[in-house]
Amino acid sequence: MKLDLKLTGCRAITMDPAHPAAHTIGIWQGRIVGMEEQIESLPAAETVDLGNAVVLPGFIDAHTHLAWNGRRTIDLTGLTTTAQVLDRLAGAAGEGWIEASGYDRRIMEVPLTAADLDRISAGRPVYVADLSGHACVVNSVVLHQLPGITSDGWLTENEQLAARSLRLPYSLDEITAELHESARQVLAEGVTMCAEAGIGAGLIASSPLEAAAYQRAQLPIRVQLMVSAYVLHDVAADPADGIPRAIDLGLHTGFGDDMLSLGGLKLWTDGGMIARTAALSEPYIGTDNSGQLAESEEFMRAAIVDGHHAGWQLAIHAIGDRAIDFTLDAVAEAQRRRSRADARHRIEHCGLVRPDQLERIAALGLIPVVQPTFLWSYGDDYSEIMGPERAAWMYRGRSFLDHGLTVAGSSDRPVADGAPLRAIEFMVRRRSSSGRAVGPDEAITVEEAIRAYTLGSAYACRKEHVLGSITPGKLADLVVLGDDPRTSDAIADIPVLATMVGGTLMPQR
Repeated sequence: MKLDLKLTGCRAITMDPAHPAAHTIGIWQGRIVGMEEQIESLPAAETVDLGNAVVLPGFIDAHTHLAWNGRRTIDLTGLTTTAQVLDRLAGAAGEGWIEASGYDRRIMEVPLTAADLDRISAGRPVYVADLSGHACVVNSVVLHQLPGITSDGWLTENEQLAARSLRLPYSLDEITAELHESARQVLAEGVTMCAEAGIGAGLIASSPLEAAAYQRAQLPIRVQLMVSAYVLHDVAADPADGIPRAIDLGLHTGFGDDMLSLGGLKLWTDGGMIARTAALSEPYIGTDNSGQLAESEEFMRAAIVDGHHAGWQLAIHAIGDRAIDFTLDAVAEAQRRRSRADARHRIEHCGLVRPDQLERIAALGLIPVVQPTFLWSYGDDYSEIMGPERAAWMYRGRSFLDHGLTVAGSSDRPVADGAPLRAIEFMVRRRSSSGRAVGPDEAITVEEAIRAYTLGSAYACRKEHVLGSITPGKLADLVVLGDDPRTSDAIADIPVLATMVGGTLMPQR
């Protein structure tokens, strides 16, 4: 046998307990075929000496938004005054909609209004997206097309979706370009697979034809698509199938191949902490606001039960503890009606988890899909709006692991920094960008944090049989680092030297 590629001079952290370290890795036809003495005597078409660099399984981002992240809109990140925002928006090129992103209402001296945007719009519709993805500010041109909505321009959740729907759809060419831009970015950060969290309809969707853009793009990374539950519709299936609603042709989780596949059915049960719409059992500190559920309980429960019956793995957005209560009740009901072993339903974000909820999450076999860099980026703010007791419950780590849960790492890019090494550092240090301790008792070890972004995310995406560890037979997805995260004092700053997908080294940005 002749290998396609032999990697030597490695310090590989394999994440495989049967063979935890390796110095030589053999690759053939895109897969790992052996390590060390198994392949040392075999010839190879190419041999690469990595010069003692550290090698890990490729990072898997289990919840991200590639199209949204790659979208070219006017960037308002960090702007704090109306004058700054209007100056940035003034003279926007082209015709039609003026679109901006990165707006942060929390840091504005005075919140932006429709009247402000009218001053620079010249009659064009203006849509300014809040960085959370759960709110926006629009001008009067847009508001006039939203009968029944009374607002000064600030819209959240379903009202925001109504405004955004006026702009949709984006073209397949636009979406394809956005995907390629994001793929270049994530590869530079060592990410080899992404789970796109919601296509086809809903807050993040770009087009009802969105999956076609992913097929057209032929990206250099692996992608798993979560399909919005809003596209479920009645089907005239045989009653014996027990499937009242599905998507066309009955497609569900698992359809596709190793490069592009269908993942979970994405459902939303509440909003987000940045927009103060995450559904809490007690109000945000200093307010009488407890957030909101995304839809009626009847609508959401039906989507969960019907999606479960149709064979989907459910990916349920639930950030606040009240939304998590609802999710636990609805999933338990779905399992009572039709038990499915190894359903691997997921709670996307699982942001505020009371101590009494931990056992229920474990009993239902749910997978918390967390975004640690939320707390690195916004931990100071979140801690203030939650208060000392609840701040310790946010985006847990140690408590999940101690309850036997598999934790999956993700970013929710572009809402927060998408770099896995940044997230791994936070999971270990539990300190925000300002240095504030955020739930320090939830800190985990470096190895446990790496596992969340490799085997944990692979398991959440039902790909652990081919991804997540450097194991013979698995796909050759690797990341080459300039230092060992286990011993580094600055994990987030470790350089990513190379990223490999299917045995092919990808160019770094």
